Amino acid sequence: MTEHGLTISVPASWLWLFRLAGGALGFGLAFVVGPVVDWLLSLAGGAPGPLRLAAELPPVWAIPVLTLAGLGLGFWFARQWRDEAGRIEVSAEGITVHRGGTSRHVDRATINAVFTDGKDLVLLDARSGELLRAPVDDVLVSGLRAACDQLGHPWKGTTDPREDAFVTWIDGSATLDTHAHELFRARQRALADKLPGAAEKARDELRDLGFAVRDRKNGQQYRIVTSTA
Repeated sequence: MTEHGLTISVPASWLWLFRLAGGALGFGLAFVVGPVVDWLLSLAGGAPGPLRLAAELPPVWAIPVLTLAGLGLGFWFARQWRDEAGRIEVSAEGITVHRGGTSRHVDRATINAVFTDGKDLVLLDARSGELLRAPVDDVLVSGLRAACDQLGHPWKGTTDPREDAFVTWIDGSATLDTHAHELFRARQRALADKLPGAAEKARDELRDLGFAVRDRKNGQQYRIVTSTA
């Protein structure tokens, strides 16, 4: 807990589990790398260079070298996971999401609902409009729920309370006007081209038009924001 509230991030114990698991894998590899390389040579006539080098090490060197290499790999994966998951700060003043080098803050006075929807963290206002929708790692959810309960934020669970209001966007359908369809098309292209900034910009413009937008396997889904909660 910080001076201003609670910070939720990947637990240190989980990160150390990743690091130690890497070391254990490296240690185990020291005993099987020789047979593995022999099997690859007999099967395909070749083996990756690093594996061949490891197989040539005497056991007295292979064990510490591969264990340290595994530890290094474990530390790298743990850091990647920590950075990708980011952190969420929950305080009496609001909720701040730090992820991917950016930070987004939502004031407590505007928050009417907090929940997770699939892989997203969602904050709604009193009109059911989305104040924030951002990816959230599953490992953060229990801590987020506890922080909301402790600090008085309206936690609504792990399902969108307005799940039934979402419909799948169909290009050209008569239910939306031309401008809305253009924004959905632009967002679809941005997602296909892996341009998250452009996709988020299109989502923001759709939000300004009164739509809440999310992604599912069958495409983009939306609901119309109601006038009351």
